[in-house]
Amino acid sequence: MEMRPLAEGLMVSGQIEESDIPLLAAKGVRAIICNRPDGEVEGQPPFSEVDAAAAAKGIKAVYMPVRSNAISDADVQAFAQALDELPKPMLAYCRSGTRCTALWALGQAGKRPAGDIIVQAQKAGYDLSGLAPRLEKAD
Repeated sequence: MEMRPLAEGLMVSGQIEESDIPLLAAKGVRAIICNRPDGEVEGQPPFSEVDAAAAAKGIKAVYMPVRSNAISDADVQAFAQALDELPKPMLAYCRSGTRCTALWALGQAGKRPAGDIIVQAQKAGYDLSGLAPRLEKAD
C-alpha cells in the first residue's frame, strides 16, 4: 500500500487490506474513506473487513462507493462533507487512488483555479487532465 499525500490531512491510495490497518494506525490515520464499490473485482476485500479492522484500532471508516466514470455532484458533495467532518489525518482509497483524487479535485472546483488543482493532483502522482473541462466550468 502506497499512501500519497494529496492535501492537508488527506492521503490517497489504492486498495487497502485488513492487514494494512495496524500500519495506518501507527502512522496516525484517524479516518478512512472507501470509494470503491464492494465486488468491483474478484478477490477484493469487502469493506466490512476493512471497517472491522479499522474499528478495532479506533479508526473511523466510511463507505462511499463511487463508479469511476460516473462521479456525480452528489458524490462530490458527500466526499467534501466527509473531508470536513472526519478526523484527520485520513486516507481515502479506491482501486488506484485516482477516483478519490478526482472526488477531492471536483470538490475544490470553484474554490481554486482548475490548473492549480490539476498540478496538485499531479504532484501526488495522478493525472486529472481529463477532468479539466469539468473543473474549469466551476471557475
